[in-house]
Order: sequence, then C-alpha cells, then structure tokens
Amino acid sequence: MMKFLLLILLTFSIAIPVNANTAKVYVWRNEKGELVYSDTARPGAEEVKTKPGNIIKSSTHVETQVLDINTKKIDNNYQVAINIPKNNSTIRDNTGSIYIQGSIKPIFKRGLKIQLILDDEPYQKPQNHTKFSLRNIDRGEHQIKMKLLDEKGKEIALSKPITFYMHRASVN
Repeated sequence: MMKFLLLILLTFSIAIPVNANTAKVYVWRNEKGELVYSDTARPGAEEVKTKPGNIIKSSTHVETQVLDINTKKIDNNYQVAINIPKNNSTIRDNTGSIYIQGSIKPIFKRGLKIQLILDDEPYQKPQNHTKFSLRNIDRGEHQIKMKLLDEKGKEIALSKPITFYMHRASVN
C-alpha cells in the first residue's frame, strides 16, 4: 500500500508543471569557499531574489524542419592550387627557407595525400595537409607543383606550376 501511495505521489509530482514564479534559488559557500546555487534550501543558504519576466516559454507552435541526414556525395573533380608563394616571387632568405601553402577544392577528405614537386622531383613524402616548410633551398630559380593523390597513390589532381626565385646573400 505504501509503495502504491509513493508511486501516485511521484506520478503527480512529475505531471504537475513547475511554475517559474514559485521556483526559488538558494546560494551558499561550500567548504572550499566556492558559491553553490541550488533549488533546495539548506542551513546557512540565502534565497536569491530573481527578477520577474525571465521566463522562457516553450513554443510548440513553431514549424519544425526535418534534418537531412543523408550523406552528401562529394564531387571528385578536385582542383589543387598553390596560394603561397605567388608566381614569379622572389624569396629573400639567407637560410634558404620558404613556406608553401596550397588549397584543395571541393574538400580535402580523409585518405588523400599531397605530394610537393620541387624542380620536377618529389620533395620528401606525401602528407595529409597542404602546408610545406622547405629549408636550405639553393639560390636561383625554382618551380613547385602540388600533386593530389588518392588512397592508392594515384594522381587525381595537379596544380599549375609556380616559379619562385631564391635570393641568398653570397660571400663572393
């Protein structure tokens, strides 16, 4: 019988909506001195006065849209471009360092790799991003390209070649 009564009380307490005007908030400091807010009073707690009108009502009459969770087909018509450096740029760096940055359209998806081509030779190993930092590049004219490779290492896109000139001070 007691369990039945508790069940009925629990059901009514859940079913009765809480009126925001009657809800109270209490604040106190814990053992560490931090402020604690609660809707349950305890010894030493002070009631926080709230301003009326801070009530957010649910709106069930608002139109809802169905979320499209179908996977989008990514167009495999890739384009690769080198953004930095610009074509025919002169790089002045006595250490022969140059920063190269590219971009891929429409999207760089997982499994793809970028191979940097420096003077018609692959530079290091293919990587999964389009930023390269080159060191100790010789003086003179150089050409770079970026080659986009699929999961099997097959070339699927190639950037336009970019020419840059490395200027390093000489002792001569």
